[in-house]
Amino acid sequence: MEQLFRYIRKFGPLDKREEGLIMQAFQKRSIPKATYFVTCGKINNSIAFVENGVFRSLYYNNKGDDFTRYFIYEGRFIGDFQSFLDRTPSNDYIEALTDAEVWSLDHDNFLLLEKEIKIWPLLVAKLYGFVIESKLKTANTMLNLDAKARYLLFLQLYPGLANRVPLAMLASYLGITASSLSRIRKNISFKAK
Repeated sequence: MEQLFRYIRKFGPLDKREEGLIMQAFQKRSIPKATYFVTCGKINNSIAFVENGVFRSLYYNNKGDDFTRYFIYEGRFIGDFQSFLDRTPSNDYIEALTDAEVWSLDHDNFLLLEKEIKIWPLLVAKLYGFVIESKLKTANTMLNLDAKARYLLFLQLYPGLANRVPLAMLASYLGITASSLSRIRKNISFKAK
């Protein structure tokens, strides 16, 4: 839970009472690999801070093919914040790519923290803004790059993550085929030798 407290304290100090409320509100959960944390069409009833593990946000087309929107890993929050805050059905899925440990917060406890913790509204506003900005910035940057440059940018922005997610999901995120990504990886490792 210390990692969660460090994250929250970036937005301001917490007193002992506030720390106690946070400790009561968040519940430690284990999420097995290949489990959905968020399901499309359902209201997202909790958000969570990832202590350990990797998740992806994805959607399915009308043929049933899945497409990765982005990845979430340690030190970040997961959940469909729009669905969670507005109490509307989610448009995406969020799936655990590895076995994961999270600190989960349900909607009722979220509302309690919003009333009782001075920095909570600032934290939520910054968090929501960060999520939207990150999605848009990464998507716009990726659109303007060729496949190799997209992969190199991914390696730069998410060091170590490429080895933790399946090749096909990474390729989907980059907007290329798995065979193209495999060739790009080979060429890069060949040049590095």
